[in-house]
Amino acid sequence: MKKAIDHILEGREKKITEEDVVIQPLPHQNFRFANPFIVLHHMRPVVIKPGQTSRIHPHPHRGFSPYTIMLQGEGYHRDNAGNDKVIKAGDVQQMFAGRGILHSEGPTDEMLKQGGTQELIQLWINAPKAHKWDEPFYQAATQEQQPRVLESDGLNFRLLSGDYEGKTGPIKNFTPVISIVGEISAGKAAHFTATPGYWTLLYIIHGDVVVNDTAVSAHNLIVFNKENEDISVTAATDAQVLYLSAEPIEEPVAAKDNFVMNTPEENEQAISDYKNGLFGSLSF
Repeated sequence: MKKAIDHILEGREKKITEEDVVIQPLPHQNFRFANPFIVLHHMRPVVIKPGQTSRIHPHPHRGFSPYTIMLQGEGYHRDNAGNDKVIKAGDVQQMFAGRGILHSEGPTDEMLKQGGTQELIQLWINAPKAHKWDEPFYQAATQEQQPRVLESDGLNFRLLSGDYEGKTGPIKNFTPVISIVGEISAGKAAHFTATPGYWTLLYIIHGDVVVNDTAVSAHNLIVFNKENEDISVTAATDAQVLYLSAEPIEEPVAAKDNFVMNTPEENEQAISDYKNGLFGSLSF
């Protein structure tokens, strides 16, 4: 049976640095979290001029995983656990912050030198309380390492994480998380099968679509009712979408600044630990 739509959350501009503005549909004033999905940021296509400087300075995280889907361009990741990686268009990366980590990110030196277009999505994927104090780790996967799913004329989808159609995505999570990104040509339809009881979301990156008989435009995030399993997405124009589904984490969520913990007191402790240098250091 078709899944009902509970919310359509319009992405709004949010300034994350002095230079960087993203579209944020989650969290939203009408809907807070779909735990483990805490944040969805879409950095729309940005033209980087040759010689431009654009980087996000080292900053701390604790208790969750920043998960980056590179749509255009290329970006670097560097952290004080020793990871130093470049991901290019179509690639994905996930850094588990665990008990605490510092990292920096942004366009690569080569892209800043040559110029180009940068576009990405970053998710914050929560970790269960039992794992929030685990050792940090990093993982990445190229576009070629991502299995193709929903294969049909006019569809181009890749499985980034989780199990779908008997295939397994390369990015691993503590809690089962299915993430699929891809394109639908105008006039074609994609049919997703969700797991009843899971949170299921659909973000329209580009284009206009009809989702279970409801028209939805770009930069809107759909939150489905947890019952039933069928989702039909028909493209009115060429479209790109991100499908997310995950087993709920039935625990309190306290999110503040760069931290996602279970209580406000734990966030205040994280802020204090960072100010007192307990997160270590990272050269830019």
